[in-house]
Amino acid sequence: MNGWSKFPVPASTSRAVAVNPGLFAHGFLLRTAALLAAISILLGAGTAFGRGAPDSFADLAEKLLPSVVNISTSQTVKRRSNPSPQERPQLPPGSPFEEFFKEFFDRHDQGQNRPRRAQSLGSGFIIDSAGLIVTNNHVIDGADEIYVILQDKTRIKAELIGRDAKTDLAVLKVETDKRLPAVKFGDSKAARVGDWVVAIGNPFALGGTVTAGIISARARNINSGPYDNFIQTDAAINKGNSGGPMFNLKGEVIGINTAIYSPSGGSVGIGFAIPSNQARQIIDQIKEYGRARRGWLGVNIQTVTDELAESLELGKARGALVANLTEGGPAEGSDIKVGDVILKFNGVDIKEMRALPRIVAETPVGKDVDVVVWRQGKEKKVRIKLGEFPEDPKVLASMTKEAPEKSSSRTTIDALGLKLASLDDKLRARFKIGEDIDGVVVTSVSGDSPASEKGVRPGDIVRKVGADQEAVESPAQVSSKVDKAVNSKMKSLLFLFERDGNARFVALSLKKSEG
Repeated sequence: MNGWSKFPVPASTSRAVAVNPGLFAHGFLLRTAALLAAISILLGAGTAFGRGAPDSFADLAEKLLPSVVNISTSQTVKRRSNPSPQERPQLPPGSPFEEFFKEFFDRHDQGQNRPRRAQSLGSGFIIDSAGLIVTNNHVIDGADEIYVILQDKTRIKAELIGRDAKTDLAVLKVETDKRLPAVKFGDSKAARVGDWVVAIGNPFALGGTVTAGIISARARNINSGPYDNFIQTDAAINKGNSGGPMFNLKGEVIGINTAIYSPSGGSVGIGFAIPSNQARQIIDQIKEYGRARRGWLGVNIQTVTDELAESLELGKARGALVANLTEGGPAEGSDIKVGDVILKFNGVDIKEMRALPRIVAETPVGKDVDVVVWRQGKEKKVRIKLGEFPEDPKVLASMTKEAPEKSSSRTTIDALGLKLASLDDKLRARFKIGEDIDGVVVTSVSGDSPASEKGVRPGDIVRKVGADQEAVESPAQVSSKVDKAVNSKMKSLLFLFERDGNARFVALSLKKSEG
């Protein structure tokens, strides 16, 4: 069929050609019609599944370029001090190099205390015609002076309204007689992998530069902060693009270009942008309060592994396991308990642990929210009023929870390879445990035991044992719970250990005790 067989041809056409060669012309027309129909179907399918690339981004770029600015900062940097006389090379008296080194260091000592000025460049974009500008916090961090350079090269000194290091956002204000061309935020949640995007910024201090690409992935965690939720793109983003906008084809900002992955420092097609929906909340708070105000639940959480899920009778691993309650935090005065697995927060399913801090942080301070937890084999709904997250690390560090007093005894649990004891003065000194802590302490861990495999070590405090999360007050109580689990032919038993004020759940295997 001369190559046309790659397209579907109606059976009646092929039969007609075979029966009557005299109808070749008619058959050829039919095959051509079928080919055109197939092409039409394919084109129609393409239209249904996605929009094709635009012929040009020129109109979009012309419209958006005036709203993107360059950010120039300067800061005073202290020079590194020269070595002290004691740190300088010690040469024998009378050495020909003695006078040389003395003159060298004396000459440099004269100017070592003089500070130098360091400059850096980045990008930003106008969100209000009155002069509000958004950029990255790392672009302006530590700056003594900040200047905004408009597309027409106008240079204006900027005032820092506020910033947030955790999401790497900052808001600036410039005073000008003319109204500035502002852009609008779009819905980053509506952006799909494969959608076209346009990035505009100031790479390598070249000035307004336009690049285009697609959204490569969503919800990326690059370990840059506790609220990572980046949009990944292959649009070229380089040094200097930080703080610049990522636009959809409607000209709406759906991301703020923040980071790149690059072994060389240049673009390799892996860039990351803060989603507009996340950024807009922080920006609104900075505009109103000069800082970010985040919702706070007041819990320490950990990942629910497959073993922990089995120990908790949860089925599949999901949610966030509450390992501790912060003293004075919102959760302490609620019905949330240590050992609960948070499955849903404010109507949002918590599929993995790292999603919870971001969702809580984005919830308004003071709001009453419903939280669905897994407790003792079933779901339970609790209601809690969110507090405001204390950004000061010293405040959080001071919020510790005292442990209840325990009775005194010692025991060995061969099934787990653990030796336990109640804390006394000798054990406190041995493991450097403070006077304010009491309880059951691990005194020894066998090298080939289930406890050793899970990282349990001497000095760890046993807080709770079992899926019912009952607090333990003596080594004998721990041993009793282990024996009960073994007799019930359980595969593992859930423990809550505490080390250096940090609590974590561990599922210890009971297989060695079988038979």
